[in-house]
Amino acid sequence: MSRKLVLRVAAIAAASALVLVGAANSASAHVTVSSPDAKPGGYAKLVFRVPTESDTASTTKLVVSLPKDHPFAHVGAQVKDGWKVVKTTEKLPAPVKVGDVTLSQAITTVTWTAEAGGVPADDFDEFALSVGRLPEGVDSLSFPAEQTYSDGEVVKWSQLAADGSEPEHPAPTLKLAAASATPVAASTDSAADGGADTTARLLGGAGLLLGLLGLALALRRPKPTAAATPAAPGRADGPAGEKL
Repeated sequence: MSRKLVLRVAAIAAASALVLVGAANSASAHVTVSSPDAKPGGYAKLVFRVPTESDTASTTKLVVSLPKDHPFAHVGAQVKDGWKVVKTTEKLPAPVKVGDVTLSQAITTVTWTAEAGGVPADDFDEFALSVGRLPEGVDSLSFPAEQTYSDGEVVKWSQLAADGSEPEHPAPTLKLAAASATPVAASTDSAADGGADTTARLLGGAGLLLGLLGLALALRRPKPTAAATPAAPGRADGPAGEKL
């Protein structure tokens, strides 16, 4: 393989690695929801992971909307140092029976507002809720969220997936495991994102390493040397310089 071709292959491998790492960072930048104990009919802890995508601004406010068609009889919000939390109650369009109670009103939004600082640029934080009971006969629940930055930008994470493709700003969605005799932790979009993120980073690192190795081999390849001039016919020397 020529040196020029090796250099070209190395450059392509390195560029591919950077693309994969960039895609991984993009995939992990969504606001997501996960739960260690969610199952239909039970109570659960919901954890909202909120990354700050901006390089210059911080996240100063998070508003999480709860499902009105499947309201919760109980909503407890995590108390965080440096953040003010407010729960908003609304009247439901029609009474909904949840377990042994019938709700005519329910908590529909929870808002965390930073009192100072917020989530710094390129960092993330987690905000938790304790809710129940979770509905039965439902595969997943969506929690549209609104993220506000210190520079005034507002990002609405409210789009639902269609045709199997992920939208630009997907709503945090919790997938509920089927009820069974053995408790099963809920599977979430954030877990899938984490797996895809790890895979992309591994592939990107491997590609970058191959590119650097190829570049190193190309640079270390010795330059061709001039061939030795063959001795004239019949002029071979014997031992001790004697002519044969």
